[in-house]
Amino acid sequence: MDPYVIQMQDHGSLPSVLDVHVNVAGRSSVLGKVKSRKARWSVRPSDMSNKTFNPIRAIVDNMKVKPNPNKTMIALSIGDPTVFGNLPTDPEVTQAMKDALDSGKFNGYVPSIGYLSSREEVASYYHCPEAPLEAKDVILTSGCSQAIELCLAVLANPGQNILVPRPGFSLYRTLAESMGIEVKLYNLLPEKNWEIDLKQLESLIDEKTVCLIVNNPSNPCGSVFSRRHLQKILAVAARQCVPILADEIYGDMVFSDSKFEPLATLSSKVPILSCGGLAKRWLVPGWRMGWILIHDRRDIFGNEIRDGLTKLSQRILGPCTLVQGALKSILCRTPRVFYHNTLSFLKSNADLCYGALAAIPGLRPIHPSGAMYLMVGIEMEHFPEFENDVEFTEQLVAEQSVHCLPATSRSLI
Repeated sequence: MDPYVIQMQDHGSLPSVLDVHVNVAGRSSVLGKVKSRKARWSVRPSDMSNKTFNPIRAIVDNMKVKPNPNKTMIALSIGDPTVFGNLPTDPEVTQAMKDALDSGKFNGYVPSIGYLSSREEVASYYHCPEAPLEAKDVILTSGCSQAIELCLAVLANPGQNILVPRPGFSLYRTLAESMGIEVKLYNLLPEKNWEIDLKQLESLIDEKTVCLIVNNPSNPCGSVFSRRHLQKILAVAARQCVPILADEIYGDMVFSDSKFEPLATLSSKVPILSCGGLAKRWLVPGWRMGWILIHDRRDIFGNEIRDGLTKLSQRILGPCTLVQGALKSILCRTPRVFYHNTLSFLKSNADLCYGALAAIPGLRPIHPSGAMYLMVGIEMEHFPEFENDVEFTEQLVAEQSVHCLPATSRSLI
């Protein structure tokens, strides 16, 4: 290697620019002038953080009212079945976690998409002839929320748009807009038990539409789509060549007069990313175990979408290994009576709430068919002292210490 010397011209004081000369084996050259950087603090939040907005948190955090001190607070504003302690998970589920912890086998890093054995268990649990699954079709995630985030991130670029139900789960919009993805809201019709307005939905689709989100059973409507309606939704997606993100976290949590139909079992033409997890059916939302089931029997996604999901999952190196270690026992050993008792409890509460609310002039509850939610229409002419649903719910907190979410936070209006 040739010897070299770097010389810097000294002008007697610290210059604003430096003349840099390089001498290599007697050959001298001037590289040019290097500008100095004036150091100063300038720390600003990222564009993503500025674009992140949760409408529920914005409304709840801005409420100024205090609950009635003479009444115990009843918080009905969050879909956490553990809040009141009356919906515990099954002992088999907690024992599975204890066994995984005591085994000492699940303390290290694992592949970002999850243990192969754990993905095999999820694939086996949801496999059926109409929608076959293998381990390669499963991505384990940190809760269903991360599953949704990964699906949006792999399907959409900034400037493109997705179709989101109104009313719907506010996180769809929060995640999409933080990534620069436009949200187009399609309407659910309360007079038709929250079926989709399919004509209005299809009118929203353009060349920048990259994903249709279908949430069934619904948060916050508590509705369950019929097979016939799901087939109509699939027909729109097939006709317009739009893939579907199926949020099915409440799958199988339906009451006896309804039936849950996994969307992927009804079509082999439309590629579907189905999101689910342990949170609701097994009543352990804090354990943060979700999954993406990739249904792509016509290879429309190909390897690119699968590889993209794997790459995106590497940002946090996968979900909790202890829960992964317990998955086999949770899925295989949870007794059927646990699911039955949970649904019976939820239906009893739904019937009680519906009956009481329907008896109040000016309130129009719509009876849920599943999940954990009930939507109530307010005929504002019966409550002239309030301008909107936000004021109504604020006064409900102040007088009765009952906290409900206004539909405004669910993009109903």
